[in-house]
Amino acid sequence: MLPIDAAAHSSRWRRRHPVDKAVLGLGLTVLAVSLPPWPGAVLILLTAVAVLLGPAGVPARHLWRAYRVPLGFCVTGAATLLVQVGGPEGLVTLADGGPNRAGELLLRTSAASLGVLLFAFTTPMSDLLPRLVKAGVPAPVVDVALVTYRMSFLLLDSVRRIREAQAARLGHTTRAAAWRSLAGLGATAFVRAFDRAARLQAGLAGRGYDGTLRVLVPDARVSGRFVAMSITLLAALAALTFVLERPLS
Repeated sequence: MLPIDAAAHSSRWRRRHPVDKAVLGLGLTVLAVSLPPWPGAVLILLTAVAVLLGPAGVPARHLWRAYRVPLGFCVTGAATLLVQVGGPEGLVTLADGGPNRAGELLLRTSAASLGVLLFAFTTPMSDLLPRLVKAGVPAPVVDVALVTYRMSFLLLDSVRRIREAQAARLGHTTRAAAWRSLAGLGATAFVRAFDRAARLQAGLAGRGYDGTLRVLVPDARVSGRFVAMSITLLAALAALTFVLERPLS
């Protein structure tokens, strides 16, 4: 199980309905994209971090491990706005207004990423996917997503076991040995993935699979109080942004 998925299953908001957490987490993401980056994105970023570490109870170490990957993409995307290619001044030169645009993009994307992580850290996929059928998503699409979600963990577990076996046999001591081990890892994981898929298909057929995977979903109701508080928070952030808005310079 991935750390973010394990954190979602042990979250303080684990038993809340996904709609409650979607209003707050995805609402913060929408505000981060639509509001002015200064001070809107800053306020949203701070709010998301406070909610994640506070009421949601996400450990700071787990949050940083999950956040550093999208943050790297945010920094990489913002860095491209600092330069321009071609022009009379040379092949690659500093872009006019590049730092401002890069800073605005970095603020927007980093804040939006935290909004998505707020939803991911508090909502296990096993709670979300079965409820999508009631939201109008075709059942076969949800079934494929559930199977893919499950198979991804099995594949990652197989890769981990193979790597541990290779390391125990000194398969990573030299560069040549590491490349041979990598090739063997890919081949073995490929074969095991097809083997597990075949066994899964046989197991479903033996249990009378009729095209729909039926799973138990934890009983939860949408909390009107939680949704109202989330909307109030989002509205307060939007209002505060327009009150404190200043040009980024």
